[in-house]
Amino acid sequence: MRQTLRKALKYGLLIFGIIILIGFALKGNITHEQFDSEKWKNWTESESEWSMRWDMMNSLRNNHELKGKSKTEIIELLGIPETKSESEFGYYLGMAKHGIDTGHLTIKFNKYGKVKEYKVKHS
Repeated sequence: MRQTLRKALKYGLLIFGIIILIGFALKGNITHEQFDSEKWKNWTESESEWSMRWDMMNSLRNNHELKGKSKTEIIELLGIPETKSESEFGYYLGMAKHGIDTGHLTIKFNKYGKVKEYKVKHS
């Protein structure tokens, strides 16, 4: 009896863990939209494409090494930033699919004008 109870508990916990992982994956709204530089640069927020840039972020991060790129290379890839300073570029990502949140990509440059880090934020 104890052995059966332990086995049931073990499998119950395993199934519970799998359900939790699936929940986190779905909550993150993981998309498989491929990054397209021209689409990104020419994007205008509209009802039909309100989250296009947001949807491309996984592909951009996974397939394009941003760290070490120059400001010119970033502009060639992503276009003119919506906000710009000597040490930082900012790109609006559109709706983040988390209620009424929007997203923003911030790219920070080192003193040599190369990307040192980037962050995606909900706002």
